[in-house]
Amino acid sequence: MIVDELILYRNFKADELLRDMIALFENAGDATLAYSTAGRLVSISMDMGFKGNLWHTFLTYLLANNENAYTKACEIRGHVEGSVNDVALHDIGVFFRMFSFSLKDIDKKYDVDCFRPLMDFDMAEEGKMFNKRIRDRICDLAEGLAGATDPAKMKDLVEAFYKDYGVGLFGLHKAFKIHENIDNGCFEIEPIMRVAHAELEDLVGYELQKQKLMDNTEAFLKGLPANNCLLYGDSGTGKSSSIKGIMNRYYGEGLRIIELYKHQCRFLNDIMAMLKERNYKFIIYMDDLSFEDEETEYKYLKAVIEGGLEKKPGNVLIYATSNRRHLIHEGFSDKLDRGANDDIHESDTVEEKLSLYHRFGMTIYYGKPTPKEYRNIVLELSKRAGIDLDEKELLILANSWEIEHGGISGRTARQFTDYLVSKRQT
Repeated sequence: MIVDELILYRNFKADELLRDMIALFENAGDATLAYSTAGRLVSISMDMGFKGNLWHTFLTYLLANNENAYTKACEIRGHVEGSVNDVALHDIGVFFRMFSFSLKDIDKKYDVDCFRPLMDFDMAEEGKMFNKRIRDRICDLAEGLAGATDPAKMKDLVEAFYKDYGVGLFGLHKAFKIHENIDNGCFEIEPIMRVAHAELEDLVGYELQKQKLMDNTEAFLKGLPANNCLLYGDSGTGKSSSIKGIMNRYYGEGLRIIELYKHQCRFLNDIMAMLKERNYKFIIYMDDLSFEDEETEYKYLKAVIEGGLEKKPGNVLIYATSNRRHLIHEGFSDKLDRGANDDIHESDTVEEKLSLYHRFGMTIYYGKPTPKEYRNIVLELSKRAGIDLDEKELLILANSWEIEHGGISGRTARQFTDYLVSKRQT
């Protein structure tokens, strides 16, 4: 089978589908296999939002998603010199031959009519696996590869893609989460398929806070000294929205975000080891971070941020949000005098509980808006939503809403605006 000639490009995630497609092209299938394989090709293509010749887009996806020594080197440097370059050209030559296979030949060989519609496939909806930018780039690359006149030209196109967009998991997605395997205690980094499309401009107010976060992130992307950040303050003030806005604004400059829950802190060193050799900048994002007395996972976080023997990779920062400035719970007993407290070294205990906060080089406070700021947020969000109400009436309704729904905050203002929009449409 032709795929067995590959040297570097192996271990495809969709290896079974690839092999079944090749079996059909090489006269080793039947009508039943043709129908089932066509169905699987349509399914994976719709998940990813692909269009055009689905055989070509599928092969392009395999090229874009395969992490090997050559592709990861291209991600960093573009064109690669040395013997691996010759090996890569051999493999691209195999793909060049596979691109020449025609879907209509399968229909003809097995007297079926299931692959003809897949030669110029179109779909009304976007896929759920890639953002539109990457989806369109893969489809464009597929057209370019199909038009390449020889393996060398195809290789040039692939190398340019790796340099511009990266390869594999981190090249094709912007946000990730940690999936724990309960059986063996290991973890995998998985892409988040549906990413919130929040922009920094969507958050009304908090201009100073957003600017400080942007300045730090831009320094990080430029390879300049940058700090781990703690965004703390009242709930509903836009801390998490700011992080989402940073992700969407700087994704095109190589920024990737990995969401981590506090109980997963024990994986931090292993995660760092996986990230340090990649040609991206990573933010490990911890939302609503705080620890109770009995939770000791914060010790892993302290060591990684600053204090462990191993140097933290230069392409990784930690951004956290919290409603508490002091991330580790402090009870009243922590403040009692020694006679009422059984801790001999009381001051050391208090310092231990403050030490995690102090290890964030940048702390940004998000305070609850004043009544005037709340009114301004309501007016701006209503304007953006196209709500046509008298200003006085709008503000009366907004004040009534915040009294009944948790008090003054940016979140309350947004929820009020969403309510008016839905009411208008019913």
